[in-house]
Parts: sequence; structure tokens; C-alpha cells
Amino acid sequence: MKILQVAAEMAPFAKVGGLADMTGSLPKAWTAGNHSVLPVLPLYGNIDRAKYGIEQTDMMITVPYGTWTEYATVFKGKIPGTSVDTYFLRSADYFDRPGIYGYHEGFVDNDRRFIFLCRAAFELARALNFKPDIIHGHDYHTAPLMPMLSVHYRSDPFFEHTASVYTIHNMAYQGVYDPQRAMEFCGFPPQDFFPGSWFEHNGAFNAMKAGIMFADKVTTVSPSYAEEIRWTEEGFGMQPVLQQRTTDLIGVLNGIDLHSWSPEVDADIAVPYNHSTLEKKTVDKRALLLLSGLSLAKAAEPIPLLGMVSRLTEQKGISLVADVIESFINSKRLRLIILGSGEKYFEDYFRGLAQRYPEYAFVGIGYSEPFSHRIQAGSDFLLMPSKFEPCGLTQMFAMSYGTVPIVRAIGGLNDTVQDFDTQNLAGTGIKFREFLADDLRNAIERALSLFQQEPAWTQIRRNAMEQDFSIERTAKQYAEVFNWAREKHQ
Repeated sequence: MKILQVAAEMAPFAKVGGLADMTGSLPKAWTAGNHSVLPVLPLYGNIDRAKYGIEQTDMMITVPYGTWTEYATVFKGKIPGTSVDTYFLRSADYFDRPGIYGYHEGFVDNDRRFIFLCRAAFELARALNFKPDIIHGHDYHTAPLMPMLSVHYRSDPFFEHTASVYTIHNMAYQGVYDPQRAMEFCGFPPQDFFPGSWFEHNGAFNAMKAGIMFADKVTTVSPSYAEEIRWTEEGFGMQPVLQQRTTDLIGVLNGIDLHSWSPEVDADIAVPYNHSTLEKKTVDKRALLLLSGLSLAKAAEPIPLLGMVSRLTEQKGISLVADVIESFINSKRLRLIILGSGEKYFEDYFRGLAQRYPEYAFVGIGYSEPFSHRIQAGSDFLLMPSKFEPCGLTQMFAMSYGTVPIVRAIGGLNDTVQDFDTQNLAGTGIKFREFLADDLRNAIERALSLFQQEPAWTQIRRNAMEQDFSIERTAKQYAEVFNWAREKHQ
């Protein structure tokens, strides 16, 4: 199968969140499964071309855009450690700037930038003579691929058998654009935008709605999230639209690249280990405490270490953590290590917490891939009390490292974490249901109790490490969806 993957992010080249992890790891898994993949990404100004061996080709493609023509220069590189070619589209007007989306409010021309990416991807596939069986778009940035295939390319013999699959990673961001601009940039007739049309939502052009309505199949990143977005407020106004596509909406659980996220092979951690050598995890814990500047004398105290690698936002439940965590630290019942950034209020709060309890709390504002690996290996528990969570990868990373997740039973967290039963020693983590500080407090109390219990403490960690969250499993499920999508275009 030939798969054209188009995305705004792709690890390791350009990353903001889990979207990049998925679009960076799926092509590797599909290639290993004997599929042919063409990943396409903008060449942003801050992508390190030298580091990743990205070189300019002799290709410049013409891109029909509105009523005029624009151009993109084509660059080429490989996903590190693989033979998978990745193509980058350079436009001085749209992508030669630092950042992906524009922090915090977004670039004012994001509509033009990502619509251009979508139209250019078709022209790149044609220029490379890559005749796709599937076009796979991710989130609102590439949602216009779906109507473009129907309106501009379905009658083209090159694309006449191409099917489309649109994957929603987060319903909260939908690509709400000025309709006159968006319809013009996409090259769609202005009369096709009207109240109730497949492009319109609340008077605006809604890229996500168009993606949902025009795609052959629509997927999202966990089975629970597929239900939540249809019937609860997590649909962010798209509930009726998704209900129209119920038979074509499929929850495909995300996966992780175990070549990068396994304590047996991780070069960033102090000592490798597996589920049979869990005692070595103690060495990684001490190394993490030392790296974080926490007192090694205090480290001898038999208290658990809670790790967090997270955006510091309300979505991630950070307000709940701020409400309850200090009482546990003040009573010296746990240590906390946080790596992340986000809302200034939360950044300031956790900086202050670390200053008040320098031997028990460490806060790193920002992101470091090696340090995130060390947190996963060295922590006893991972905290993810999300308000909503389409899937989440961090809890999967944690379980791979034998770090017990404490999560709210929502979205992908509910699908991936099994609540531990101390009677039969079954389960992989600790779950709580309501988005309430008291519920999180009770979950942490359960964790503190479990930390002192054997054989329960050893068993829950082994259970977690034995779970299969591999990206290969996810890639196979997507291949099944792709084949279903192709049935109507054979």
C-alpha cells in the first residue's frame, strides 16, 4: 500500500506534542510492514538541516493556489536511524520563520500556511510519481486535504483510486478561519460555503468539520475518546457532525516506539533494566535525584518519587496538582519532579514550590528529551490527572519503564491503564474518576500505601511493563482502516 502522510509536526524534526511522536513513528512501522510511505512536512525555519542531513533537491513544484500559482522548493531527509525518506516543503513566505504555529496566539496567516501545505502535498506526490492508495491527514492543519481530494483531484487519473483517512488528535483545535479567505485559498467555489454546508460551523470556515465530512474514514486516537467526542462536551461543538459519521468513526489507540522508549535499550538512562531486573531501577532513581539536585542523604528515605512530564495547563489537570501536592511534600511523604511549560501561573507556582522545598521538589521549565527519559526511568509514579486526554503517550512510556501511572479515567488514559486490584494483584496503575482535588488526593494516598506493600508493589510494575503499546500494533490497525477506506475507490 502506498501511504501519503501529511502533518504539521513530525518527530524528531518538528515537535510540539504527541502528534509529532505518532507521525514520526508510524512511517517506520508501516515501512517495516512492507508498505511504501511518503511523509510530508513543512521545512520550518528552526529545523536543524545539518543535524538531520536534510538536503535540497533539484525539484521546485508549482502549487495551484486560489486563482494564482505559488511555488515550493523540495528538500529531502531520512528519519534518523532508518531508510525512510521524508520530504520537506520550503516556502519563504509561509515556513521560513521560527516555530510551528506561533506562540501563544498563533501566526495570523496560519490559514494560508496550512492550506498551502495541503495543496502542495498533492503536487509533490505527482512530481515524485508517488500514486497514493491513501492520503492520511492529521488534525485541523491538514484537514483540507479531504475536500481537496474530492473537489480538485478525484477526476484526475493519478488520484482516482486514492482514499482518504482523517485522524483527530485533539478536538479542541479545529482550524476556524475566515470563510472568504479559506474558500479562496483552497480554490473552492464561494457558493459552496453556506449555513449548514460541510465547510461551515457557527458562521466560520471550520477545517476540522470539512475533514470529518469529506474523509472516507475518520479516526481518533483511542476508543474511549471516539465515544466521548460524539456524546460529551469533549466534542467541542462537533458532536452532531461526528454523529453523522458514526459508522466511519474509529478509535485507533496510539502506540509508542519501543526502539526509543524501552529501559532495556535507552542510552539516556543510568542503568538499563527489564521486568526481571527491576531492582536496577533504584539506581536510575538515585541518578535522577542527583541530576535534579535533590539531597542524596534524603534520597535514602523510603518515600516515593512522583514524576510529571506535561504541559502546565488546565487540560492536563495541573490545577488539581497545585491544590493537593504541597501537603504531601510538606509532610515529607513524597518527592516531586516536573518537566514542562505552559501557563505562567502554574510555572510560577511550581517554581515557588521547588524553592520552598529544595530537597523534595524539582521543577524544570521547558522540555528536554533525554531528561524526560530519565524521569520515566527514575520515578516510582507518573502523575497524569488530565481534565481530558484524547490518548496520551506519557502513561505508555511510564508503563514501559515500570513507572506506575496515576491517572484520571478519561479518554486514552482509561483505555490504557487498568486500575490495580490488591487482592488478585491485577492491573497496571491507579485511576480516579472525577475531576476533583479530593479524588486526586485519594489516588495519591493509594499510591503511597501501595509503595509500602509487597508483593503488590513489584507485581504492579511488572504488569505495567508486560503491556503491548507498540507502534507496530497501531500501524497494523491503521492499515486495516486504510483497506476499509479503499473499498469504495477500487
